[in-house]
Amino acid sequence: MVQRMTDFDPTQHRMISRQRWFEDFVVGERFVIPSRTQTPAVFAAFQTASGDTHPVHYDVEYCRSRGMPHLLAHGFQTLIHTAPGAGLFPFMVEDSLVGFLEQSSRFLKPVFADDTIYPALEVTELVPGRTTGVVTLKSTVFNQRKELVLEGMQKFLIRRRPTG
Repeated sequence: MVQRMTDFDPTQHRMISRQRWFEDFVVGERFVIPSRTQTPAVFAAFQTASGDTHPVHYDVEYCRSRGMPHLLAHGFQTLIHTAPGAGLFPFMVEDSLVGFLEQSSRFLKPVFADDTIYPALEVTELVPGRTTGVVTLKSTVFNQRKELVLEGMQKFLIRRRPTG
């Protein structure tokens, strides 16, 4: 149904109109998150938000004197780009999401200022319950050199489709 602007209903103002439930997910399904270049401004914003004041994250000369080409991203600075809200996943489950249960990650290679990172999530496991199910997503981040810099896991509790 096409909604005319004169019939505006704020409950229908959604990024994705078709809501998904636990049963709608498939192992192997991927959710790409937009790529992002790690500019010095991103470093400054992360430093402000995190309170991490180690010079490896904000002093280029400090980094260069230790053999690094540029500012070194904090691991969490890379991890935050795997937040499902950076992509479409949470818009798909607005009505069915119960909660974020678990997260883990491994930092495999450094990320420096001016690197472009490419995050994605992939469904790796579906564990059904009576009224809900756990959707496990593998998180990955690659850099512009096609190197895997982060891998991890996130688990979400999603409601099963209502009956009736």
